[in-house]
Amino acid sequence: MPSSAVPLAASTPLPETETIPLAALADDEPLRKRRRIDGADNDRTPISSNSKHEEPKCECKATEVVKESNGSSNRHSQELISATRTVSPPAVSCRSTSASTSGKSSSSTPFNAAKPNRNIPLQRQLKTEPLNPRHIARPPASHTVRMSILTKLHDAMVQLNKQVIKENDPYKKALILSSDEVVTMALDEEEKAAKDHSSVYANVIKLRITKLRKMDREEWETNVSTYIVAKFGLPAGSNKPEDPDGEVITGLNPQEEISLLPKLYASREQLNKAGYVTTAPTSDDIEAAKRGAEAAQGWEQCERCNGRFQVFPGRREDGLLATGGHCTYHHAKPLRPQKKKTDHITGHKESYYPCCNETIGTSAGCTKAEWHVFKVSEVKRLAAVLQFKETPSQLNKPTLPPICFDCEMGYTTLGLELIRLTAVSWPEGNKVLDVLVKPKGEILDLNSRYSGVRPEHFANATPHSPSDTKDKPHQPLPVVDSPSTARDLLFQLLQPETPLIGHALENDLNACRIIHPTIVDTALLFPHPGGLPYRFGLRALTRKYLNRHIQAGGGELGHDSMEDAKATGDLVRVKVRETWNALKRVGYSFEKGRLVAPPGGGMKNGVAGAQGASSSILGGGGGGVLGHGAGIKRKEGE
Repeated sequence: MPSSAVPLAASTPLPETETIPLAALADDEPLRKRRRIDGADNDRTPISSNSKHEEPKCECKATEVVKESNGSSNRHSQELISATRTVSPPAVSCRSTSASTSGKSSSSTPFNAAKPNRNIPLQRQLKTEPLNPRHIARPPASHTVRMSILTKLHDAMVQLNKQVIKENDPYKKALILSSDEVVTMALDEEEKAAKDHSSVYANVIKLRITKLRKMDREEWETNVSTYIVAKFGLPAGSNKPEDPDGEVITGLNPQEEISLLPKLYASREQLNKAGYVTTAPTSDDIEAAKRGAEAAQGWEQCERCNGRFQVFPGRREDGLLATGGHCTYHHAKPLRPQKKKTDHITGHKESYYPCCNETIGTSAGCTKAEWHVFKVSEVKRLAAVLQFKETPSQLNKPTLPPICFDCEMGYTTLGLELIRLTAVSWPEGNKVLDVLVKPKGEILDLNSRYSGVRPEHFANATPHSPSDTKDKPHQPLPVVDSPSTARDLLFQLLQPETPLIGHALENDLNACRIIHPTIVDTALLFPHPGGLPYRFGLRALTRKYLNRHIQAGGGELGHDSMEDAKATGDLVRVKVRETWNALKRVGYSFEKGRLVAPPGGGMKNGVAGAQGASSSILGGGGGGVLGHGAGIKRKEGE
């Protein structure tokens, strides 16, 4: 059957595409699809757009296909759109068009518009909660009682927050809490009291409410700042650490900082509790220790694997230093996973060694050393090797500045001995002494993983001279011939009244056999909540308060006593800043570098000054917040 087709005009443009027979299209498409296309004209209605910018229309109309008896298909000429108009680019389906349009609009947005403004401080994100006591496993009181207490606690906080708002200080906008933040703060305090002081919950929370009602605005601002740091992990009013790059800014000059340092001295009682040696052993004690060592015939317990071995100071006839062969051990302390409420279902996780992630008892260890090692902790045995000596007075010298001090120790045939001594000035942090020390005993292990001292350091060391006090980078450390010589060098920098600053200094002083009365110990300034003997490590304190990472070399580099000494001094400066802020609030000031108390001895609003601030909170010095006798254990019958 001949097909009737209208010839196209010569001027009519045609798309340069491959011609596909319509019969092939009709045969390839399934019947269901052809029916849906054929009915598209009736199903779709024209879309009219009254908008100013018209959306691209979809070419949804299909050409009618007529299938003849011989299986061929012809296209009706009147349905050929390309025969009557200029051919445009291929039409895009409605769905893809809308998708591409939206994608284009989003991508066309300027890049700078999507960037947040870095000058605007980060918003404090928290979960919105109702003013309703949080659920805990064992509530200390009924819900009605907790709700009543929580409401009063919240009201007291709202009044204090209004005082900050009323002040309208642009520099304290970050200390203004939103309504949700006030609710969260009240919920946190009530929940903490319910969990930590369940037996005396009512008394503790009522005392807190009373204190809030009597609190002035400045003290409230300090509390809010501390809360923001603990809750959101950022100092109040900034999205950067308070001390950028770990630099401590106290707002005081060096002389004023030194004037505040006596506020941080450790008392004699604190030193005794922390294990400091305050009295040198007698000659009788030393003789008894020597007799005991002779009777033991050199048998010791290994500090690493707890095995028994025999050590030979001065070497045995065959040159052996110790028996027992190689020592296999885990160099990291075991970690005990925290208990969870689901442990009775899932089972409690076993303790493991973080050095190799092995559970306890799996193997003897992951590290092998050439010798077994031991540590002497008994004071009279230490004195039998080298007697303790008190810091001598130097009347011919003026008052000496404070010294930050740190030591590194290694294992020898006489125990754990001094192998490096470092001292820096405070608060400047300038090097004044840094020497390697030849121990008295034969070296078993330099403990390089922690001391940072290696055999090549001793091999390249030069004899110490007075000019070595100058800081010369990339120069080998000088060496002295004995621990007593290193101690004498340190004594040249000290007087009994000179503040000696360090972290857990009892270990360093025992290694040097020094008895010093004026101590500033960061392990005591930043105490562990569990009390002694628990302590925070220097690395953890430095990361928390200085935003600085020390001792990051691991087993490859070990610790650096110079770095540790400077970090300890900066931690003390942080505490000096806190002390000065507390003193300043009650009226203290400086005159020519000397701290001057306000009239009346620092009394303000019936509250003791900063020197007795801590004691007034615990009840010392006449009652305080918790009343007279708080914090003192009662005797039987009272």
